[in-house]
Amino acid sequence: MNYLNFDMEKAKDTSKELNVLLADYHLYYQKLRNYHWNIVGRSFFDLHVKFEEMYDDAIIKIDAIAERILTLRYQPTSNYSDYLKISNLKETKSELSDLEMVNNLIEDHGAILSQMSKVVATAGACQDEGTIDLIGAYIRELETTSWMLDAWRMNSEDTRKSI
Repeated sequence: MNYLNFDMEKAKDTSKELNVLLADYHLYYQKLRNYHWNIVGRSFFDLHVKFEEMYDDAIIKIDAIAERILTLRYQPTSNYSDYLKISNLKETKSELSDLEMVNNLIEDHGAILSQMSKVVATAGACQDEGTIDLIGAYIRELETTSWMLDAWRMNSEDTRKSI
């Protein structure tokens, strides 16, 4: 029975892209934990708390993405060795400056946002509004987090781009 009322065979492509997003989020989550544990210096108090906030959010998204894959009647990838193979993200070392950490996260956000766009495109091909709605909200939230991190790394002398 197709209780979702769309082409389940086309949902296979969406599931594949969601599994890549799931892998991306697992590596992103672990990177945030790494940075949370290893941040030092003047930015410690700000970034230690922010990284924890971000990994708490990421773990919720990981679960929701896996459950969406299951809703589509496919299996979520669940091994780190597989995540490392399919993820768009790369691991980083622990000994980084605060600015290097933030720069890496903003770069990862770009890769994750790109993957989210792929998910939305494949979900659109089979009229999977549930996945589009889920990922659309994640896009908006990640764009906001990226803006905040970008604002953090700006010097006070940096000028704002005029509209």
